[in-house]
Amino acid sequence: MNQNETDQRSEDFEPLTDTYEELRHSEDSDELSRFAREPLPPRSEQAAFSRATALLEAVAGNQHTPLEDRLFLAETMPFPNVLIKLSKDDNDDVRQMVARNPDDKNWLVGRLAKDRVGKVREAALRNSQASWKIRLEGAQDPETTADTLDFLSHLGVESEPDAPVILSAMVRRAVALNPNCSQATLERLAEDASLDVRHAVESRLG
Repeated sequence: MNQNETDQRSEDFEPLTDTYEELRHSEDSDELSRFAREPLPPRSEQAAFSRATALLEAVAGNQHTPLEDRLFLAETMPFPNVLIKLSKDDNDDVRQMVARNPDDKNWLVGRLAKDRVGKVREAALRNSQASWKIRLEGAQDPETTADTLDFLSHLGVESEPDAPVILSAMVRRAVALNPNCSQATLERLAEDASLDVRHAVESRLG
């Protein structure tokens, strides 16, 4: 890279840094909303695309960005830097929307599965990016609701039929042993293909 290119790169970087900091600290909700909703440049325009996604990170992390815009970003954005900012949002609904986002990295889903708020944790458990370890922990958690336990009880059977047999059976067994598991779910698991799952149901039913 020659000196002219280096100088040009520096000139491009500084305005981005300045704009990022302005947006990060801005209290102008209209301006923040405009940036949140502005269509992204084509990915083929690499510099402009990178700049736009960087500025969205600043907007996402600013609590003066209107709630409806933060929810919009949490639901639609596929960019890890933006989702990470939103996963720390003070609003439970924003974190829940991030937990549902199928573009999450599995480690981010794992972090949200340990959120202080139940509906955020359970949204993460239902995310297809959730690891089997996280699913197992959720199935064992006595605070997991009957509806989410029922969702987990279908893994490796009706949903994700190609899932690892042993891991999915471990999750279904944990569901059967969870005190919040509903009678209807237990009755279905009593017919499970896995002997371990059926035995767990028997132990619950006495």
